[in-house]
Amino acid sequence: MTDDEVQPPTRRPGGRTTRVRAQVLDAVRAELAERGYDGLTVEGVAARAGVHRTTVHRRWRDIGGLLADVLDAAGEDDWRSPDTGSLHGDLVALNREIQDALTVRPSLMEALVAASFRSAPAARAQRQLWEDRYTRCADIVDRAVRRGELPERTDARRLLVAATAPVYHELLLLRSDPDPELPERAAAGAVAAARAGVFAQGRQM
Repeated sequence: MTDDEVQPPTRRPGGRTTRVRAQVLDAVRAELAERGYDGLTVEGVAARAGVHRTTVHRRWRDIGGLLADVLDAAGEDDWRSPDTGSLHGDLVALNREIQDALTVRPSLMEALVAASFRSAPAARAQRQLWEDRYTRCADIVDRAVRRGELPERTDARRLLVAATAPVYHELLLLRSDPDPELPERAAAGAVAAARAGVFAQGRQM
């Protein structure tokens, strides 16, 4: 089976199998953050997790399957979008979470983004994770509309992309030093545009 064909496990069992999965995925996160994609091996993951490598091979097959399941597991958490009482505050808080995740060393988020360009299963799983996160973050826009901060029919996806993109651009693409003011600036620009109706559904850019 090729890397493109590997799929993450779909079964969600309990008991010992759940414990083994948790140990292995924790090991993948640690190994990826410390060594990067090129240093990630099934043998290294198995050793760190304290399981036999045949256990890893049997369930996840290879690195692509492991990475896909790490991202799959991230979509099973109970994370919720920030709720500060205002659109601006919510977007600033969200951007600060993103900036913290990208600047902590070692950065698991940064390593997973890089790995998604090297593993087709990880790329598919990461797209699913982004879809999940955008869906959860839509609450930020829904609350703002109910409070009267935004026009009705504001396109949540477009607003959220505009609010968070500067953080990803500066830190992932330009490799800029962390700027404590960036989360607020990016949020303020998106809020101003949203209030002007730039992100109204059906409006062409």
